[in-house]
Amino acid sequence: MASVAEWIEGARPRTLPNAIAPVIAGTGAAAGLSGAVWWKALLALVVSLALIIGVNYANDYSDGIRGTDDVRVGPVRLVGARLASPTAVRNAAIAALTVAAAAGLALAITSAWWLVLIGAGCLAGAWFYTGGRNPYGYAGFGEVAVFVFFGLVGVLGTQFVQAERVDWTGVASAVGVGSFSCAVLVANNLRDIPTDSATGKYTLAVRLGDARTRTLQLALLIAPFVMTLLLVIRTPWALAGLVAAPLAWRANAPVRRDGHGLELIGALRDTGLAMMVWAVATALALGLG
Repeated sequence: MASVAEWIEGARPRTLPNAIAPVIAGTGAAAGLSGAVWWKALLALVVSLALIIGVNYANDYSDGIRGTDDVRVGPVRLVGARLASPTAVRNAAIAALTVAAAAGLALAITSAWWLVLIGAGCLAGAWFYTGGRNPYGYAGFGEVAVFVFFGLVGVLGTQFVQAERVDWTGVASAVGVGSFSCAVLVANNLRDIPTDSATGKYTLAVRLGDARTRTLQLALLIAPFVMTLLLVIRTPWALAGLVAAPLAWRANAPVRRDGHGLELIGALRDTGLAMMVWAVATALALGLG
């Protein structure tokens, strides 16, 4: 049986900034509309955290039973490493997604009924990323899903449930966070090109190839700071988002230096850190503005 530490590692805690940053940015955008509601922000955080943990366990289960993780470079996978049974990991994914559904339902009841439909789409996206007969993550659409769910839906959904509307600053914040989230996934898939190619997992990185994937990762790290300059129209405080630029540059270092395998782990960590700093700085700027 897997230990508690191995279950925690299987939940991939390094990906949690992808869940936290959208809620922070969305709450800042809501504050910019004088509509921040602390308990709705907390519920949105529960939804986001439970969703990403559910995604990670679901990926562990689906990739494990397909044999995709039999040769693994990155963090441990419970099924692939034979540390836990596929059934146990599947049940962990279902439990986490159930928590996300319950918290999301509470937000829908207190905000707008049609959020239930968006929530159902999020749950389907979480499971069919690597699950089902034709997982879209194996066809190169993982980055699109991450941008939509942990960028647009995460930020704008958080803003809407608190302020009861969205505005262009929320959209700009969503593009920034979504770009950072995509950059994390691109770095991850860049690392896994050799093993994914061998197992028939045709991620966007596999389709683009090594060189173009490295260029894409840099472009995604630049995009949030373009949004920072755009947000200056709302408030000059938005320039605070530039404090994350050195972290983003450091996150890209292993990628532009032609790093491979374990050398790219730092890119994932530092991209998540840059995303958190950018989200916090931008949220505070919008709130102050």
